Amino acid sequence: MLDIREAITALLDRDPTALYVSTCGYITRDVYNIADRPGNFYLVGSMGMAAPIGLGVALARPDRRVVVLDGDGSFAMNPGCLPMIAEHRPDLLHIVLDNGAHESTGGQRTAALGDPAALARAAGYLAAHTVDSLDALAAAHPARGTAGPTLLHLRCHPRTHKAGRRVELTPQELVTRFRTEAAAPVPAAAEGSPL
Repeated sequence: MLDIREAITALLDRDPTALYVSTCGYITRDVYNIADRPGNFYLVGSMGMAAPIGLGVALARPDRRVVVLDGDGSFAMNPGCLPMIAEHRPDLLHIVLDNGAHESTGGQRTAALGDPAALARAAGYLAAHTVDSLDALAAAHPARGTAGPTLLHLRCHPRTHKAGRRVELTPQELVTRFRTEAAAPVPAAAEGSPL
């Protein structure tokens, strides 16, 4: 099983020029504290909406890799978006960080997800895998420019550390800086990259 912060760090390091959409709660706080950057869009209070928003970003910028960081509770709240994402076939990497708990509201157990990877494949995702180690994560990480969405279900340990500080940007500041970054030309590091 993975440590959530180590998994997030590995993902951010692997795709540093991607556009990120992170779900509400502690996952957003982790991303903000690990590597706050203009290409991160933090959903502070919109549970279940990271994947649909990520799809919108991917449709607006088909030349950019988009990474959605979902939690197991958020994923379970909106599985209806999976076929819609699959139909549009964006270069979207959908991560489900699954530790079995709604951590930011008190650690309540989440509803049983079944098999998120199987759900994604059944909905039409190009690929979907369940991983529980950093090596497996590296092996399953799709190349940039794939012909459709990939879901990676990351099995994680329950959190043993305190959440980092809250996002300090106002919603207006967040939207402005993300819009500017999303509209910018594709970073040179991303062009032709084997990632």
